Amino acid sequence: MPFMFMASFSDGRRRWFARACTAIVTVLAAATALPALAQGKPELLRIGYQKAASLFVLQKSLGTLEKKLAPLGVQVKWVEFPAGPQLLEGLNVGSIDVGYVGEAPPIFAQAAGAQFVYIGHDPASPQAEALVVPKDSPIKSVADLKGRKVALNKGSNVHYLLVRLLEKHGLKYADVQPVFLPPADARAAFERGAVDAWAIWDPFLAAAEKQIGARVLADGRGVVNNYLYYLGERSYAEKYPQVIKALFDDLREQGRWLGANPRAAAEKIAPLQGLDVAVVEQSLRHYPVDVVPVTPAIAAEQQKIADAFHDLKLIPKPIRIVDALPGAAKTAQAK
Repeated sequence: MPFMFMASFSDGRRRWFARACTAIVTVLAAATALPALAQGKPELLRIGYQKAASLFVLQKSLGTLEKKLAPLGVQVKWVEFPAGPQLLEGLNVGSIDVGYVGEAPPIFAQAAGAQFVYIGHDPASPQAEALVVPKDSPIKSVADLKGRKVALNKGSNVHYLLVRLLEKHGLKYADVQPVFLPPADARAAFERGAVDAWAIWDPFLAAAEKQIGARVLADGRGVVNNYLYYLGERSYAEKYPQVIKALFDDLREQGRWLGANPRAAAEKIAPLQGLDVAVVEQSLRHYPVDVVPVTPAIAAEQQKIADAFHDLKLIPKPIRIVDALPGAAKTAQAK
């Protein structure tokens, strides 16, 4: 049975979203409103990133964030993860302070009790994730996946993509056999024929297309938004807003440069991703970059995914996205 989405919100709920989301502005503005000594100055900002996180990889290659944080006496440590769910584990256990993931990992993490806040997001990029099959596969449509094995990283964005694509083509999630594997292992299984299809995102998607001729069965267009989020460990984000502001400002600056210079950016990023420049450039063109705070409308879209996952019993309890927005705890206490 198709799962139900939350179609609308009451006026009270809209006001709740508005109050919680506007706290983002407070977090970012606090850095300029308070003296550094009052806020405290950490010695380190630990950033969790994936090779797919091209903007973080660009920052790492250029060293721009290190330069921006040097006047604050803050050093940067880059910690690589294979995918979003693993990164959120790192955030939850305190091994990183900020990270960059897709729509689904924060939902699974929040349901598990992780304490984080949404710092910002990039625009929708539905073309940057897809279901692929081997080039000579007899599978011609998503409907042909009934009873088949589909590789995916559990709790990642493509988990939601698979759910929605199956629904669109008249199948239930239970109609396929999910095989949960991180990207590298999933590609190996895909190449040796151990799975029938693979739900994956760029740049792994672009690499599979160009290197082994993987055929796109369907991407996210018309089905999912595929927003990408920047997250901060809650206590760190609230204690050191000046560091979060510096990070946010540098993300915006490098994002504008990347958008205007995709080929040059690809040449910088490719060595760190271990991919050909052409593959990286193709993936960059699938990811529009423009880091902005999370609005009530975006939070509402994220809530739809959370509700869908709860309906499918993929998360153990319902969650409220507003509880993971900056200032949400204070907002709740003030009510």
